[in-house]
Parts: sequence; structure tokens; C-alpha cells
Amino acid sequence: MRVAAAALIAVAALACGRVPAGPAPGAGALQRLPDGAETISMFGDTLRTPPLSAETRARFETRLAEARAAYERTPENADSIIWLGRRTAYLGRFRDAIAIYDRGIALHPTDARLFRHRGHRFITLRRPDLAIRDLREAAALVKGVPDQIEPDGLPNAINTPLSTLQFNIWYHLGLAHFLRGEYEDALRAYTECAKVSRNPDTRVATTHWRYLTLRRLGRHAEAAQILAEFTPEMDVVEDVAYHRLILMYRGLLPADSLVVANSAAPVRDAATGYGVGAWHLAEGRRDVAMKIWSRVVGGSEWPSFGRIAAEYDMTRGLIVEPKLR
Repeated sequence: MRVAAAALIAVAALACGRVPAGPAPGAGALQRLPDGAETISMFGDTLRTPPLSAETRARFETRLAEARAAYERTPENADSIIWLGRRTAYLGRFRDAIAIYDRGIALHPTDARLFRHRGHRFITLRRPDLAIRDLREAAALVKGVPDQIEPDGLPNAINTPLSTLQFNIWYHLGLAHFLRGEYEDALRAYTECAKVSRNPDTRVATTHWRYLTLRRLGRHAEAAQILAEFTPEMDVVEDVAYHRLILMYRGLLPADSLVVANSAAPVRDAATGYGVGAWHLAEGRRDVAMKIWSRVVGGSEWPSFGRIAAEYDMTRGLIVEPKLR
């Protein structure tokens, strides 16, 4: 569904405006949309709950029912609130998840986890401005506090959580700034994120975005240097797409082995498609980047970070002049 041009202008204005200080308002800050709609893309398209296979939906509904039962037993418990929000979001009900986190924040205003999760879902809904305020609040709340493992909502192949609370705070804060073109702020966040990236998965995820940020800043030599430790033999469990992108950035994989540039075929993995396009852009091939990104945004993975980043870059009309530095 195509919205009026005025709505698109309003979304763009929100994306480019400065971020006020302090915690973000919650679901009440989101624009009203037709029933069943979650948000509006940067192109003005109304985005609805993503489709799930019948098997996946049944599994997620079962886990949501379990989370809701736990919440009803202990409605003021922060863990119960967080899991209800996470399980709701996995079903594509991101606005409902934000409303759940709103209640949690009202009850637990010093729990960084609630701000971290709400900030993540503001990014999903194309509101990085609100995400930044939440994630800055989360960063302030964990300052000087020992890091903690963040439990997985969707267990990985080794059934072992690989990320931490502080990793997720800085990772999402970096992304929110990156989307807005605030690359110095993004780099500061990713530099902090690198300090708490302690396994191959978190290191490749952080380095992927840190590399692209440095390229946007024209710091190409530094960008190349941070890739040196990454080899094909690394044991990456979850973030295989980012690992392969880093190997491509290093010249160890050809770009066309990830995404063929001269093709009209859909890009199956938005993260990979965005990364390959961003690399072409950094190399001065803007037209190639735009063609790849147009295939990314033509897919159904609208909640993915790669799709969101492609939307922001395309609507910004980004042009990067190659620099030697």
C-alpha cells in the first residue's frame, strides 16, 4: 500500500532530525496506521506483519503462550515482561512489543535490558531517532556494571547464547547512528562494541558494521586493518553472512560469489545483499550498489537490518567519493 507523499516526507524528516536527550517516549510516539500495519518504509510503503510458515508460526505461538502465562503469574517481574515482549516481536507484532516494554520501563526504569529491547524494535519500525535515546539510556545504566550473557530467544545450532547485554546495546546504537548517516557517532558505538565482542560471532558482526562505517568516513586504510584477523577457518555459528562479507572485503572471496551484481534475481539474504552493495558503493560503484539494494528492498525481509539500511541509503541518495586516507 502506497501512502501519500506527505507521509513519506514526514518519515524522512523524522529520520534526519536531531535526537533529543533523555529516554524515548514509547508506543505513543508511533504514527497511527491502518489495522494490521506495523510501520512505513522509507519509500512510503505500508509494512505489515511478515509472513511465517505454518510450522514456524505454530512454534512461535506456543512459546508466546508460555511467555504470556509466566507474565500473568508475575506481571511485575522484569524477566516476564521482557520475554513477553520478545516472543510477541518474533511473531512480527513489533508495535505490541514496544507497548509491552513501555509498561516494563514504567515499572523498572533502571533496567537497561528493557531500553535495549525497545531500542531494537524502534529500529525495526524505522525510528532510529527513538532507538538512539533508548540505547543511550541503556548504555548509561550499564556503565561500570559487569556484562551479562543475553539469553537466546531463538537457540542457535550449538544451543549456547553468544551475545551479551552490553554487546547488544552498543551494536544497536551503532546501527541506529549508521542509518541516520551519523558515522562518527556510529564509529564510537562500534568501538565500544568491539570491546565486548569476545567470540567469533560477535567479532564478525561488529567488524562488518565498523568496517562499513570507516569506509563512509573515508578512513580506508584503517578499515582494511581491522579485517586482518579474520580468516576462512574461523568457527562462526550464527553470523555466517557477516563472516563471508568480511572475507569478501579482504579479497578472499569474489563479490559475485555472494551476490551477482549484473542480475535481476531477488537477493535472498538481505544482510549479504546490503553488505555487497555497500562495498560496491565504497569502491565508487554507486550505480551497482543501488541496483543490488533495489533487489534487497524488493524482498519480503523488511524487518532485517540489511533491508532497513538499504532503504535509508537509497532514500538518502548516498554518494561516497573515493578517498585515500
